[in-house]
Amino acid sequence: MASHDKVALVTGAGRGLGQAMALGLSRAGFRVAITAARNRAELEAVAREAPPGQVYPVISDASRESDCAALVREVQEQLGPVDVLVNNAGRGMRYVSERFMVEPTRFWETDPETWQMVIDTNVNGPFFLARAVTPGIISRGWGRIINISMNHETMRRVGFSPYGPSKAALESETIIWAQDLAGTGVTVNALLPGGASLTGMIPDEVPPALRQKLLMPEIMVPPLLWLVSPDSDGMAGCRLVATRWRTDLGGREAAEAATDQASW
Repeated sequence: MASHDKVALVTGAGRGLGQAMALGLSRAGFRVAITAARNRAELEAVAREAPPGQVYPVISDASRESDCAALVREVQEQLGPVDVLVNNAGRGMRYVSERFMVEPTRFWETDPETWQMVIDTNVNGPFFLARAVTPGIISRGWGRIINISMNHETMRRVGFSPYGPSKAALESETIIWAQDLAGTGVTVNALLPGGASLTGMIPDEVPPALRQKLLMPEIMVPPLLWLVSPDSDGMAGCRLVATRWRTDLGGREAAEAATDQASW
């Protein structure tokens, strides 16, 4: 295992994509802080899977600015300044309806409190965290912010409010922040699986035949490790699709192949 002095913070890392990315980073030598809003047992299980001493679990709610500021301070005290932020924490359509896959909920039928909760986590949370880590990484001249997104088709899918709009907003944040940080050594990019993945956002009632077709969360690790490497210097404001990552190509070529050129 390679070792270095870099620290990564992965939100929503108790399961699914966050768990896979946190373990991938820890095995690559990063010291990794992982968060969940409630379930510490899940975080501790992830830490046990990682190389000894590489993962530090913290209960923190990404939707609360005070939690995000306190989290960044705690990580700095325990592991060191954050170099890499992976904004993965998110709330999905299961909060609107367990049957969202088969019975779309129209936007006016969505409970306003549920709408607010999803937006607070998926849109405001990444802002709170990026705001908390950015001054430090600018001062050190190198850093990465990676926002976890989803397919454009899903953002437009009938009945997918507020999850779709929240991820569209996150991609706008990605592009704007990348421009704000141009020339600082800090890059901002979006990374997405490229299809439905086996995470806690998938309802329990999904048929086994369909569940077998879901992407495994580990698909995120190869493009993530390239994005957090010095080889990705200068690549900013892009969205990389994990299913398009080609392991037979070099890093920069693989990234170009995986970059979604579709315009809004």
